[in-house]
Amino acid sequence: MTVRRKLPGMIAALGLAAATAASPASTASPQHAAPVGDERDRSPGDSPGEVAEVLFVGNNWDGTADVLTPDGDLEPLARVDIVPDLDERLREIYTDPERLGYYLGIRALVGEGNDQYVDDMYTTEDGRTLVVSRPSLADVVGIDLASGQLVWRFEVDGHRSDHMAVSPDGEHVAVSASTGNVVHILDIETGEEVGRFPSGDSPHENVYSADGEKIFHASIGHVYTPLDRPALDTTKGERHFQIVDADSYEVLERIDMGAELDEAGYPDYSSAVRPMTFSPDERYVYFQVSFFHGFIEYDLAEDRVVSVVNLPQSEEAEETEREQYLLDSAHHGIAMNPQGTDLCVAGTMSDYATIVSRDRLRHGELVEGGEKPYWATSSSDGEHCFVSWSGSDRVSALSYDTGEEVASTRVGDHPQRMRLGHVRTDWLAEQDPPRS
Repeated sequence: MTVRRKLPGMIAALGLAAATAASPASTASPQHAAPVGDERDRSPGDSPGEVAEVLFVGNNWDGTADVLTPDGDLEPLARVDIVPDLDERLREIYTDPERLGYYLGIRALVGEGNDQYVDDMYTTEDGRTLVVSRPSLADVVGIDLASGQLVWRFEVDGHRSDHMAVSPDGEHVAVSASTGNVVHILDIETGEEVGRFPSGDSPHENVYSADGEKIFHASIGHVYTPLDRPALDTTKGERHFQIVDADSYEVLERIDMGAELDEAGYPDYSSAVRPMTFSPDERYVYFQVSFFHGFIEYDLAEDRVVSVVNLPQSEEAEETEREQYLLDSAHHGIAMNPQGTDLCVAGTMSDYATIVSRDRLRHGELVEGGEKPYWATSSSDGEHCFVSWSGSDRVSALSYDTGEEVASTRVGDHPQRMRLGHVRTDWLAEQDPPRS
């Protein structure tokens, strides 16, 4: 396992945290997306066409997204340029001292010395547009897959965009504005803001409920600072798990999971909820928290911690100081199969992924398919879990049935988020698979 130490820029980290704290969530009128070119002029043609399900893999440092078959083969199909406008964006950034300061700060403190050009991505239901959050560029864009060009662009509050979620009806996308302490709700076709809600420090994960009536959200605080000991926990900022009304955008419930764990007899756990997944009935949420090698099962109906599940640590992880954890992530990546019988967990600092039975909460084989696994996504049929190995530039498919790795494919630089999406079959037929 290659451990990248947090940069010794403690002063820079605290400065960024202070600047973020000084910029509370905006309550201004909704922002408008800037259309790029003529949104109606998309080639080829305007016919709906047939669509195919694919797996998108966001290559965070490359500024590309790989398109793979969403199955146990993970066959490469295409590669999409996510930053076709990069020269224009960089001209804007390098002539604005404030934006440049944040751009370089993101590179140093969050990007491990790299620019972050892809975080999250979803497709429109017609398979024509890929919607992507681009952290270092502080925006969300709609990319016309046929032309490869932007059709709209939305600048988030603050200076960094992050995780997203798409509504079940496919009409809206929620995006976290990391330094703006707000989540924007955008029309997925136009990029127009239709709503927003406040968050804590560093808004992060978003998940829509299956009926589209609620948004589950979590803020993770200042994961880029080196003040990682429990005694210094308050320096990490406000971290909350929130349940939000998806129509009014009212925050219905705000939970401090660190306090809930303390009350359940587990002191000194972080309040920063990282990736999360839900039981099919959405009564139980399974989530990871900063610095913890495992996950928590929480009953949303009774508001209580049900189980704290410890998973193995590698010898190297056991010897690693908290200050050397990758953005405070002991584990970062958890998914449940649609049947609700098994979970798939990325053991980030221990360089493994594993399938965990939901009934017994027992893990299976530790699959060591690469370095720094950073996301887990289930196939739509529930047969496979896809794991991104961000330190090895690979994606694996694990069998939920056997727990074994059944495929591994090389992708671009630093793969993180993976999402199932749809593309037009005529577009797919024109693509050349990327070379390894």
